[in-house]
Amino acid sequence: MTYQARMTEPDRTPPPLPRDQPIYDAHRLIGPDGTALIVLDDKTYTLRITRAGKMILTK
Repeated sequence: MTYQARMTEPDRTPPPLPRDQPIYDAHRLIGPDGTALIVLDDKTYTLRITRAGKMILTK
């Protein structure tokens, strides 16, 4: 008897979202000008969404 390994597709199911963490819709955070300011300790960061739909966070 011979053994043949089957090639299978990897599981591409995304992991479940953690239920104990807040979830924010980035479009709701971003203002009409397309940016939001986020403060961490004494530093202010700018979050923006590009025309390509990517998020960029800068100091």
